[in-house]
Amino acid sequence: MHYPKAIQRLIEAFAKLPTVGPKTAERFALSLLAQSEKDVAELSQAIATLQENITKCQSCFAITEASPCPVCADQRRQNGQLCIVSDQRDYLAIESSRQFQGRFYVLGAELNQLEGIGPSSLNLEPLLKRLQSGEIQEVILALNPTIEGETTSMYLAKLLRPLPVKVTRLARGLPMGANLEYVDELTLGNALKYRNQI
Repeated sequence: MHYPKAIQRLIEAFAKLPTVGPKTAERFALSLLAQSEKDVAELSQAIATLQENITKCQSCFAITEASPCPVCADQRRQNGQLCIVSDQRDYLAIESSRQFQGRFYVLGAELNQLEGIGPSSLNLEPLLKRLQSGEIQEVILALNPTIEGETTSMYLAKLLRPLPVKVTRLARGLPMGANLEYVDELTLGNALKYRNQI
């Protein structure tokens, strides 16, 4: 038995989202049938207006409602530090920590040869222009500790080496509350490599 075309189309649309498989897409579609007409209309309106109400900041390339974004418009932020992240989720994670008061730059992706994401896919030209202005003294590479993140970090470190900026990266190591016997070898190795004096 097949679903009516309208439901099948919705299932196929949900299945295009990352990490949503056919069964989850089916659950989403069927749960919308159980929602009130008002709730479904609100969801539909939110999706329909998403593209027209969102833009990218022309300075940091974060997703925002207006350019410059609130972080770039904030005069209290430190102009000398620039934190490079791969995407909006990483930007928000660092910003919500409230530990960083500098500026951001969102690459939009990490290098991934299997997915066809090469250096030309990264938004590097505006970054290089910004760094050549002399305003930035330190670039913090805040990329994921994955093969793609490490590859991107190494590429950026090599690319930025000729510029008059200090290039640093986030520390790697043990999470708070971890037991050493359960920590993977790479994390434990990084914890030893990037140890701090106390």
